[in-house]
Amino acid sequence: MAKLTGMATRSTTSSRAPLQGQSLAAQAYTAIRDLIITLEISPGAPISADDLTRRLGLGRTPVHQALKRLESESLVVVFPRRGTFATEVNITDLALVTDVRLQLEGHAAHCAAKRRTRAEQDELRELLRTLGGAGDAGHDLMALDTEVHRTIYRCAHNKYLEATLEQYYNLQLRIWYLFLDRLPHVSEHVAGHRALLEAVIEGDADRARRIAREHVSGFEAEVRSVL
Repeated sequence: MAKLTGMATRSTTSSRAPLQGQSLAAQAYTAIRDLIITLEISPGAPISADDLTRRLGLGRTPVHQALKRLESESLVVVFPRRGTFATEVNITDLALVTDVRLQLEGHAAHCAAKRRTRAEQDELRELLRTLGGAGDAGHDLMALDTEVHRTIYRCAHNKYLEATLEQYYNLQLRIWYLFLDRLPHVSEHVAGHRALLEAVIEGDADRARRIAREHVSGFEAEVRSVL
C-alpha cells in the first residue's frame, strides 16, 4: 500500500485562540484537527499531548479527549509503548473515501436544497459573493472550500449525516493540502461551488445532487493527475 507523506508547510509554533461557544474539549478537538488537516502536524509525525497542552493553552483532559476523538476519526493512531502519531496518508484512502463521499455529498446537497431555511439562503448568498471575490492563494481557497462544504452539511439538517460527512471530508481535505502546491486547477475547482450554491439556494435538489457528485469525482481526478 503506497504511502503519501509530506512535510509541514506552515509554522508549528503559533497558538490558536479559543473558539467562542465551544467546550474546552471541542476547542482542543477543532484546533488539533486543523493542525493535522493543514499538515502543520505532518502525516506520521509524533504527537505530544504535553506539547499540545502548552501550545493551545488548554488542560490535559480536553487535549486527551480530543486525541481520543481524532483517533476514532482516523486522523490519529496510538501505538502501545510507542506513542501517538498523526496517521499516514495512503493512496488507497483516496478511492475509499471518494466512494463514500460520492454517495453522501450528493445526498447532503439534495437535502440542503429542500431544507435550507430563509436565513440559511442568505448565508449561502453571502458565500456566493465571497466566491466571486476569491483570490488564488491556495490555503485561502481551501478555507473557502471547507466553509462551503460545512455550510451545506449544516443546511441538510441531519446531524448524523453532517457528522459522517465531516469525518470523510477531513480525511480528503488532508490529501488536498498534501498536494496543494502541485495542483494546477485549485481555483477553478473551488469556483465550481458557485453552481452548487445556486442550486441549493434555488431549491433545485436534483441539480444540487448532481453537481456535488461531480465536484467529488473531479477532486479525485485532480489528485490522481499529479500522482
